Amino acid sequence: MDGPERGSGTLLAAGLAMVVMAAMAVLLLLAQSAVLASRAAAAADLAALAAADALRGITTGEPCAVAVDVAARHTATVLSCSSGPGQTVEVRTELGERTLLGAATGRARAGPPP
Repeated sequence: MDGPERGSGTLLAAGLAMVVMAAMAVLLLLAQSAVLASRAAAAADLAALAAADALRGITTGEPCAVAVDVAARHTATVLSCSSGPGQTVEVRTELGERTLLGAATGRARAGPPP
């Protein structure tokens, strides 16, 4: 049988396979971005906590220098570090790794308990 629809099933299967592969690629890209965002947030949290401890005199060092050191241990760069009211410190970090969606950044604020 050599009808006009001969081979259409193959084309349909190939098209469906391409759609599934594209969807998987998008899901993997989003998963990678989520992991990097989590790592950037963790680096910001740890850097802010260490800087707040230094600000309160619990540990030695200048708060923002301590934050830079802690962030560097987690392959992150400190974008900003500032002291706020009530001995709080706010830190913004960015990971060195990038995805197609851009750089992963994190922001955290730490200080003494209320």
